[in-house]
Amino acid sequence: MIVDTHLHLNTEDFEKDLDAVIKRAYHIGIKKLIVIGMDEQTSLQAIKIAEKYEHVYATVGLHPGYVDDNDTKFIEPLLSHPKVVGVGETGLDLYWQKDNIEKQKKCFSEQIKLSIKYKLPLVIHTRNSFDEAYELLVPYKDKAFGVFHCFSSHLDDAKKAIELGYYIGIDGPITFNKPKELLPIVKEINLEHILIETDSPYLAPTPYRGKRNEPSYLIEVAKKIAEIKALSLEEVSFITTKNAHQLFRLGGLKDEN
Repeated sequence: MIVDTHLHLNTEDFEKDLDAVIKRAYHIGIKKLIVIGMDEQTSLQAIKIAEKYEHVYATVGLHPGYVDDNDTKFIEPLLSHPKVVGVGETGLDLYWQKDNIEKQKKCFSEQIKLSIKYKLPLVIHTRNSFDEAYELLVPYKDKAFGVFHCFSSHLDDAKKAIELGYYIGIDGPITFNKPKELLPIVKEINLEHILIETDSPYLAPTPYRGKRNEPSYLIEVAKKIAEIKALSLEEVSFITTKNAHQLFRLGGLKDEN
């Protein structure tokens, strides 16, 4: 069993064949999926999908790319839903836009506090913004927890994130020809700190680059991690699945806290 801990089935890319995509993943061993909210509409859609499928869960949150036209007020009423397992996608993005950084920080801080109040993990986006996000999280050490989704910084930052109590999300780019900083991260950090994700429909792994990504392709990420760490696919699948269950409290593992 493998868990796809981050995907966006709540976008128009999956409107026509959502059921087939979910079934295709399930039949090859991707047994649980976490659909990630980015704003109010996609958060509500994530919940709607999770309600329809027993093995699908949702997070609700405001992505930094959507803060200009939205606020975080919609989030708290949704956090008590039984299929909601996290807060996010939240965080900071200084790749696409920098002039609204204070609004991004405000929305991120509000979601950190909600995650603590409801004891739910954060799903954190940090594109060109690890240092800034880290600074906001440090005051909440041992209170807030979660995952740095689609990690894109370097090994030292990965170690800092782990020391702060967070998991590292690894996605399709680890399968690319030149994974840059990701290779030493996967080589050096313990597998017990790693979650695997597709970020569907984005970042399709090799050999599907250029196509719509989907959860069944998560197996390629697991295979590449197994190759890099000289482990079996079964071991990578088991440990990352255990990590996902422990962080998001998905149920079904006897050693889950």
